[in-house]
Amino acid sequence: MSDITLTSGVRQNLLSLQQTAADLTTTQEALSTGKKVNSAADNPSAYFTSQNLTNTANSLSALLDSIGQGQQTINAATNGLQGITSLLQQALSTVQQAQQAAQTAGSTTGTVAVTTATVATAGTLNIVVGASTYAVSVSVSETASAIEAAINGTSGLGSSGAVTASDNGSGKIVLTANSGSTNFSVVDNATSEALGLTTSGSNTAVYGTSSSRTTLQTNYNGLLQQITQLAADSGYNGVNLLNGNNLTIDFNPTGTSSLTIEGVTYNAAGLGLASVSGSGAGSFQDNSSTGLAALVINLNSAITSVQTQTETFGTNSGVIGTRQTFETAMINTLQTGASNLVVADQNQESANLLTEQTQQQLEISALSIANQANQSVLKLFG
Repeated sequence: MSDITLTSGVRQNLLSLQQTAADLTTTQEALSTGKKVNSAADNPSAYFTSQNLTNTANSLSALLDSIGQGQQTINAATNGLQGITSLLQQALSTVQQAQQAAQTAGSTTGTVAVTTATVATAGTLNIVVGASTYAVSVSVSETASAIEAAINGTSGLGSSGAVTASDNGSGKIVLTANSGSTNFSVVDNATSEALGLTTSGSNTAVYGTSSSRTTLQTNYNGLLQQITQLAADSGYNGVNLLNGNNLTIDFNPTGTSSLTIEGVTYNAAGLGLASVSGSGAGSFQDNSSTGLAALVINLNSAITSVQTQTETFGTNSGVIGTRQTFETAMINTLQTGASNLVVADQNQESANLLTEQTQQQLEISALSIANQANQSVLKLFG
């Protein structure tokens, strides 16, 4: 082939045709890929800058998925707090029902039957009539007849006083108001506890350990167990913010921007609540500061703690939501910037394609004319 000699006209047309073919290939690639820069050879600066921006956007996209999972972890904990709040309110209502039962039991008009078992220890049985309190000294295992005598023998009581004690014939002492309009109650001085009341007829009530309080106490303990179980079930993807787990969410690929959410232990024990047993001090039968009143204080404190933690998680959730919006916008900015560096103008490239195709046809025609001119010269020597 090296022995073949081309005229300058033919050679020039061939070079032009080769260049047009190369330009046509580049234009067709730009139209098919949508990019004017498809490799470092096209434009090194634009190509590598675009690659860096795209890689950063991809890293943020991966982080955005992680941030979304973190948001779900907080949502799970918040759902748990809402459930715990409801259970705490039910527990508080249960205690208040017990208190209300005690208040209802504390006053009545008419006939009241009292068993000897109502006295917790040796001491004083207080009979409250209006603004007056009558202290009756009794002993443990005191007989009904002895208690009856002690009541009637107390100044202000008995047949000439406000309330008279009598035997109903079945081992119970009947207290009868000597005036139909007299209100009175019976309190065990050893526990400062109004003795439980169970209505028995229109004007008769029986004092003793309250069965309704016992039921409410069982219900209360059941609610505490549900609180513990609900807290244990409030995790998401292996992280439970209500079971003492912490959560760290990264907001950039290097980890220099992040949010750490500290978990809490919000089972019943973590909230300062313990199950109640028995019928003595601290039980539902105890109206004192160590009994029902203390439970009300503890429950209100627990509710306040849960509400405060709900607000904290709400703030964290708001921060995460803001970062999600920011990350999404930043990804769009990076992707747009990367695209602007390499994207092809489809209108321009289409026009280029038409021009290059026309030019290619013209160059082919010019090459053919140059060849014909050479053949004309050769005919002179034929």
